[in-house]
Amino acid sequence: MTSVSTPPSTINRRRPALIVLCFVQFMLVLDDNVVSVALPSIRDDLGFSTAGLAWVVNAYFLAFGGLLLLSGRAADLLGRRRVFLSGVALFGTASLACGLAQQPWQLVTGRFVQGAGAAMAGPASLSLITLLFPGTEERAKAFSVWGGIAGLGGTMGLVISGALTGLNSWRWIFLINLPVVVVALALLPRLVAESRATDQARLDVPGAVVGTGAVSSLVYGLLRAGESGWGDVSCVGPLFLAVVLAVSFVAIESRTAEPLVPPTFLAFRTRAVANGTTLLFSAAFYAMAFLLMIHVQTVLGYGPLKAGVAYLPYCAGMLAGMWLSSRAVTRLGLRRALVMSFLISSGGLLLLSGVEPSDGYASGVLPGMLITSLGCGLSLPALTVAALTGTTEANAGLGSAVLSSVQQVGGAVGVAVLVTLAARRSDALAGSTGQLHAATEGFSLALTVAAALIAVGAVLIATLLGRVGRRLV
Repeated sequence: MTSVSTPPSTINRRRPALIVLCFVQFMLVLDDNVVSVALPSIRDDLGFSTAGLAWVVNAYFLAFGGLLLLSGRAADLLGRRRVFLSGVALFGTASLACGLAQQPWQLVTGRFVQGAGAAMAGPASLSLITLLFPGTEERAKAFSVWGGIAGLGGTMGLVISGALTGLNSWRWIFLINLPVVVVALALLPRLVAESRATDQARLDVPGAVVGTGAVSSLVYGLLRAGESGWGDVSCVGPLFLAVVLAVSFVAIESRTAEPLVPPTFLAFRTRAVANGTTLLFSAAFYAMAFLLMIHVQTVLGYGPLKAGVAYLPYCAGMLAGMWLSSRAVTRLGLRRALVMSFLISSGGLLLLSGVEPSDGYASGVLPGMLITSLGCGLSLPALTVAALTGTTEANAGLGSAVLSSVQQVGGAVGVAVLVTLAARRSDALAGSTGQLHAATEGFSLALTVAAALIAVGAVLIATLLGRVGRRLV
């Protein structure tokens, strides 16, 4: 495994640096879904139209997904700490603007800028951790902590949003970011030294522009597919443009001396398998989270706050899985640990797919939720270790950005495809079986497909990671 040595002066500051980086990641992930429960209050307060309200969510994902590759490579070349701090400052400024917004366009613009700040801070944060913890075992433990806090942010977003919106105002879901921003900007420069690529490479501007355009068009087209259907021109047009730009990106990268994403980087076997299976993993789990939240509210009759609280055991299962993940990688090896975690995840999703309208929470939802969350927690740190294997001082930011981009694109694909699949199944049965049974059948079909995707990922890891995976530990 290629790694860099950690200067002695940095050793004693690694733990506080990891804590700061983890809480920033908590904040960034929190804002992925913190607006979900608050959307009705935001609509009533600012006068959003139904179509416009969707962009309170979509603007963040579009900027975040579209700018990840550019930001990750910029971090390698311009300095990871500098790009991280710039992204955190931008995110904090946008959070303040969102909290003070008086018009719909102000909030949507603020959310877009938030996404841009997150795209700068996220890959830079992960690459800083990669360099702070160069050894396989210590890196796995650091990623377990980092992933656990990130998973906590994803789960707690729904709970925090419901609590703040219900008890005070939706504006506080943005304003609570400010203390974390201030602490990160004050402490991190004292804890982490600047790092950048040692060569004098330049930023591949044509590749950056075309690559950013390709990812942005893909994410936008997938978001539109989830809203308007796959046959709508607002979906087909951006997806076609994404394909054209992707082909152009490959052509540009093959001819430039200093490409944004060198072909040799993607050809590294362990990283390629890890990113490919992360695509499947993200598609399944983003869709599961969306569908389960809808299911417990529309079929089981939970209110928004109760639905958010019902997710807390999922958080506990993820934290337990992440605590076990580094130990599993150390004792079993990366390949076996990933296969085991994927199979646990697949089994949990199948168990969740069998939840019926008459089932109670403890007997119906909770068992599948706990098994699924345990598998998810076991998988995330191990996937991160695999996806960043072999990264060095020169390309840690790029590796982090590629992984984050794959996660975002996979999530968008999963939501667009599996939610549409569930909706069509429900619509086909609604007239003959009743709304609740039809919704349950759609939910069950989508989660069964999600379980199959995770099982395919396990097969790919078992057959393709092979000896490379065993040499990592």
